[in-house]
Amino acid sequence: MNTGSCLCGDVQWQIDGEILLSSACHCAMCRKFHGIEYGRYIAVQADDFRWLAGEDKVRVYESSTGGLRPFCPRCGSVVASSSRDGALAFMPAGNMEGELGRLLDSHIFATSKAPWDKILDDAPQYPGYPPEYDAEGLPDMDRPAPTPGTVSGSCLCNAVAYAVTAFLPRFGFCHCSRCRLARSAPHSSQVFASVESFRWLRGEDHISHFELPGAAFFRTDFCSTCASPLPTAVAEYGAVLIPTGSLDQDPGVRPMAHIYVDSKAPWFEILDDLPQFAEAPPR
Repeated sequence: MNTGSCLCGDVQWQIDGEILLSSACHCAMCRKFHGIEYGRYIAVQADDFRWLAGEDKVRVYESSTGGLRPFCPRCGSVVASSSRDGALAFMPAGNMEGELGRLLDSHIFATSKAPWDKILDDAPQYPGYPPEYDAEGLPDMDRPAPTPGTVSGSCLCNAVAYAVTAFLPRFGFCHCSRCRLARSAPHSSQVFASVESFRWLRGEDHISHFELPGAAFFRTDFCSTCASPLPTAVAEYGAVLIPTGSLDQDPGVRPMAHIYVDSKAPWFEILDDLPQFAEAPPR
C-alpha cells in the first residue's frame, strides 16, 4: 500500500497492488505542467486505486485532444487520473509517500527534452511513445519568438507569459518534500533572475497563490487555468524564482547544485556530479 496527496492535502489517494508502469516524459507539455524538465508518472490497475479525499475538488485542463491533466485548484499540485480506457490509474510519482518498488521503465519524448536536461540512467529512450503504445504523438507547442535580448516563458495554456533579460548564476534542484508535492515531481528545478530583469507580459490576473501553513517562506504561484508553476518573487533572496519547465528558450545558465538531498524521494537516484547539500546551501 502507498498513499499520495497534493501539497495542501485537499486531494488524497491510495494504491494497492503492483505498479505496472514508471516513465519520465520530456515533452514540452509535461515540462510546463510540472515546472521541471520532465513529468515522472506511475500507473496501477484501476481496481488497485481509490480516492481517500477530494475527488470532487479536482479540476482538469485538456492540453490536447483527450489529454486531460488533473490538478488541485487550491495548491496547484498535479493529481491522479484514469487512462482513456479506464483500465489504469496514473499519478505523479513525486506525490507518493514511500518507495515505489519499480525502476524507471523508459524516457518518452526524449528528443523534445530541454537543452540543459541530461538523461544519465540506462532506461530506454524513445522519441515519442514506446512502440507498444497504441497512441499518436503530441502536437507541437507554438510559442512566439522572444524579443532580442530576452528569454520568455509561459504556462501550458499560454494565458500567462513573462520575459527575462538576465539570469543570476543560480540554478538548482531542490529535493525537499514540499517541492516534490508542489511540482508533483522527484524534485523542483529553478533558475533565478533579478527583480529588475523580470517582467510579466500578460496574465497576472490568471495567477493563483498558495502559501503553505506553518512554512516561513514557502509559496507556490501557478496558472489558475492549467496549474503550470510560475515565477515567484522571493523577498528573502531579493530575486525571482523561475520554474525551469516554464521557460520557452534556453536561459544560458546550467544546473549548479542539489539541495535538501537528505529529504529526497527514496526511489530517486542522483546520477550527476553536481554538488549536493543536505539542506540549504551556505549563503
